[in-house]
Parts: sequence; structure tokens; C-alpha cells
Amino acid sequence: MLILHNAAYLHANKDLLFQDIDLAVNKGDKIALIGNNGTGKSTLLKILARILKPSHGYLKADSSPYYMPQLYGQYNNLTIAEALGVSSKLDALREILNGNVSEANLETLNDDWTLEERCYEALRQWDIQDIHLGQKMATLSGGQRAKVFLAGILIQKPQIVLMDEPSNHLDVSGRSILYEYVKTTKDTLIVVSHDRKLLNLLDIVYELSANRGIRVYGGNYDFYETQKKIQSNAIDEDIKSKEKELRKAKVIKRDAIEREQKLDARGKKKQEKAGTPTISMNTLKNNAEKSTAKIKDVHAGKVEDLAGELNELRKSLSEVDKMKIGFGGSKLHKGKILINAKDVNTGYGDSILWSTGLDLQVVSGDRWAIKGNNGSGKTTLVKMILGEHKPMTGSINVAESKIIYIDQDYSLLDSSLSVYQQIERFNTSAAHEHEMKIGLSRFLFTKDSWEKKCADLSGGEKMRLILCCLTMGAIAPDMIILDEPTNNLDMQNIEILTTAVNQYRGTLMVISHDEYFLEKIGISKVLQL
Repeated sequence: MLILHNAAYLHANKDLLFQDIDLAVNKGDKIALIGNNGTGKSTLLKILARILKPSHGYLKADSSPYYMPQLYGQYNNLTIAEALGVSSKLDALREILNGNVSEANLETLNDDWTLEERCYEALRQWDIQDIHLGQKMATLSGGQRAKVFLAGILIQKPQIVLMDEPSNHLDVSGRSILYEYVKTTKDTLIVVSHDRKLLNLLDIVYELSANRGIRVYGGNYDFYETQKKIQSNAIDEDIKSKEKELRKAKVIKRDAIEREQKLDARGKKKQEKAGTPTISMNTLKNNAEKSTAKIKDVHAGKVEDLAGELNELRKSLSEVDKMKIGFGGSKLHKGKILINAKDVNTGYGDSILWSTGLDLQVVSGDRWAIKGNNGSGKTTLVKMILGEHKPMTGSINVAESKIIYIDQDYSLLDSSLSVYQQIERFNTSAAHEHEMKIGLSRFLFTKDSWEKKCADLSGGEKMRLILCCLTMGAIAPDMIILDEPTNNLDMQNIEILTTAVNQYRGTLMVISHDEYFLEKIGISKVLQL
């Protein structure tokens, strides 16, 4: 059992991240912790792992949770054994085996005689048996480091496992092992992830939001999304109904004022014909003005109340529902050959990358997925298409066209520029200032964020800004190449990206391990490396 009660967290600058958080996790629960970027999912996970202390509230746990981090840079100077917290025990074991059977060594080992065997068995199960426990974490790839911490679950044998974006750096085979573990384990799991396939293996969804705390949905992510859609449709219907009421109230207000004014005018003419004294006419005029003002106030109040209710309903819409993307397509005729590669191969030094030469033809309008395990040459192939890497054998011809490459580091953006300066740089369509600002608003960049430096943006914000920049071009790109585009994006920004890509009518090449994303964007051709 894991209980967090009335928890709040303030940043060092005293900014409130969240408050009034209550959750109870039962033994064997498999929970997906979701929410938009910035709501505090990773911070909440660290509080549950006792890495951070809540600013308010208390945490109670039956056992110490095992925590798998999202980022690994802080472990670079450690060995694998140190990162997994087993180096002291391993040192004690070796000392004992070498004859130093001291009380201190026996106490440190704590009868864990099979530890070293368990470590290497865990590494083998996660397909990283070629590394050793004394190796520095800095020498490993992102995928290998993720597998090290996943192997730590089998080594430590915890009852509660907390995982922050565990599939981010894993290739297809690594994800398969992760999915199998999640399906079969009896451990209690709390997982932060944007991996749709992984989220659907978890049977409870905790939605964290800044203003509502945690809401619990008793089902997997598909069930959660269905419930949210029902809620969204209900809000849409309420908005339409309230808009109708508001229009009607405005008409009634206008008609009532016009009717009162006509009656006042008729009364005035009648009194003038009857020769009513001026002082009496002024009294009648003042009374008429007061009556009209009263009618205005009554109807204005009704209109104002309805407008306020409508505004509150619109605020409750999801950010994606508020968006207007307006993404264009290529001007090239469908079927034009853009890339023609024959017997292409490359390598580094004397090492050849692929066992056989690569043949590839990409025509305008194609939607390709480039798949393969880490190290299979996916990014190298993209560099050859972009002319940044020459093949060692064979030929690759790329037609004259506008190709946009969006890499994992969002290198299209200049970190030194502000959000507004960045969109100005892409404004080859000569859009006016107000048009660029409307464009930023459509991609959820409020006025407060226009002067924010690109370097300070989250992954999701950087992706949204790139998409916004592409809408400012005079000519849409003929081809867009996306390299692991869903890495580091939350579910909201993946939905935005999916919507934008589906509106794009040019040629698409995508490197991704995210099968759900590939399915949603209509991939029709696959190159397996």
C-alpha cells in the first residue's frame, strides 16, 4: 500500500506546482500517471520515490519503491553497479570470496550470495549481456542505459516500481521486453509515459492537472480517452446551446430597447400635439430615459451572465480542441520520384553498415516509416538523403525539392532567438505582424510566451513552434522527415503533432518505434533496416 495525502509542492522560487494531491495505491495496481507537460508528473513520481519531499502533506509506503528515472546524465560518472546501488554488496562479496570474511563484509552482503549471478542474468534478460557491471554509464547508449535501470528491477526485486518514460530510448526489441514485463509482473506499477501501447497495458489511469488535482479512471488509456471524448462532446453541446441562448438574448435585448424607444417617440409626439407644457415634457422625457435604461440593464445583465457561462465552458475545452492548425501540402505532382537509391551502402572505417546494398524509391505523396533497432543506420540513411553523408557503394539521387528534417534535438530552431523572432525567420510568405501572432495563438503560444527564448521551451513546445513556423512559409515543404518525433512529447502534444501531420499532404518519412503513432498518421510503406 502506498498513500499520499494532501500533498503540495512548491519550487525553490516558491511557485506552486500542485496542491491537494491525494492518492492511494493498492498492492498489484498497475497505474498510468498522465497529464500535460508542466503539471508535475515527474516531480510527483520523485516524491513517491522519496527523492523529493512534498512541501505539504505526508507519504506512507509499506516498502521502498524502485525508481527508474527519465534522464540519466547524473549517472554518467558512475559504474553500472553504482547506478544500480549494488556496488557495496558486490565489493563485500568479492572480499569474502578472497578470504576476508569480516563482520562488516558479512553485514554489507546481508546473505545476498546470488547477487552477482542475478545481476548478469538481469542484464541478459534485457539483451545487454555484452556490458559489465564495472563499466561507466557514460559509455552506454540511451537505450542501454534505459535497459540497465529496467534490469535493476529484476536485481532489486521491489514490490513497488515507479517508471518515468521507460520506453523513450528503447528500440522495438527493447519495448517488446518491457511490454512483456508489464503484462506478466505482480509488482505494483506507477508509470509516466506517452507510449500508447504501454499505457494500454495498465489498468488504472491517474490524470494529474494543475487545477483539479488527480482524477481516477478505472480502465486503460483507450477507456480513459473514450471517457474524455464523451465529456468533450457534452461540453461541445453545452457550448452550442449556450451560444444559441446568447444570440437569442441579444436579439431580445435589441428588440426590447427598440420597442421602448418607439413607444417613447409616439408618446412624445402625442404630448406635443396636445400642447403639453415644456416642464411636463422634460419630466416625461426623463421618465422615458429611465425606463429605457432599466430595460437595457435587465437585458444587459442577462447577456453578461450568459457570456460569462459560455466563456467558462470554452475554458474547459482541451487545448487541442481549441487549436486551428491550417497545415499546407506540397505543390509537387503526386507520383514524382523524389529519391532513387540503388545498391547503397555505407560504413565507418572498414566496417560496412548493411549486409546487402539498399534499394529505395520514394515518390511524391508516399508515407514511409524507417524501422530498425538502435544502431541499424536509420539516421545515417537520412543524412545520405540530405546530402550530409556520402554512400561508400551504390548511388542515391534526390530530386530538387524542399525537404525539412525535424531531428530529436529540434535543430531547426535557434536557441538564442525568442519564440516571436523564430517565427519571423520562417515568415517567407510576408505575413503581417498580427497574422504571425494569430499563428502563434493557434499553436497555443500565448502573448506571455512570445518573448520566451527557444532554449527554455519544453520538447512539446519546440515541436509546436516548428509546426507553426512551417505554416508561415510561402511554399509548403515537399517532404518532411521526422526523427523519433514522439520522444519527450506528452499525450497532448503527440495529438497536436498527429493532427498536423494528417493535414499535411506532402511526402513523409518517419523514424519511430511508436507503432500507435505510425498507425495514426497513415504510414503505407515500411523500410526495415
